Amino acid sequence: MKKQIVFIVLVISLAAETVFAHCDWINGPVVADARAALTKGDVTLVLRWVPSASEPEIRRAFERTLAARASGDKARDVADQWFFETVVRVHRASEGEPFTGLEGTEYTPNFAVQLGDNAINRNSIESMESTLTGAIRSELHRRFAAAIEARKHANESIDAGRRYVHAYTEFIHYLDNLHRSALTSE
Repeated sequence: MKKQIVFIVLVISLAAETVFAHCDWINGPVVADARAALTKGDVTLVLRWVPSASEPEIRRAFERTLAARASGDKARDVADQWFFETVVRVHRASEGEPFTGLEGTEYTPNFAVQLGDNAINRNSIESMESTLTGAIRSELHRRFAAAIEARKHANESIDAGRRYVHAYTEFIHYLDNLHRSALTSE
């Protein structure tokens, strides 16, 4: 079980750039909570996304946004966008990531994010664990088989040798990335 959990952490870590990046999409989880906060008039719904030291900034932005929203639809749209950008900017800074603006209009979570979100929503890791460990196992076997097959012919020609080096490198880099991700902790 412990090895399987390490594999899950590993795959999610490999996708970490994408996972973190989904927070800056207009339909990502940060903006969803910011939108809910504005709809319900309750800033606490979005404060979990920012560090406590940044809470006063978000509370001020929230109050300013609520005041501006009262000025009509155009002001509401501008104020909402500004509030979303403020919350996401502060959240991204807390991750040590730059804020380059809100992304797109439709974010489709990558497979790892979907698995993680589904596991959390169901309070169960079993399906995610099975899917990820199966995917890792499959990819390890595929890359290993390709390297072994290419090695059989590596000395037949320069091109065959290059195919082996390519397959070997792909296999070793994949293993190295898996290992590093498994050892990474915050």
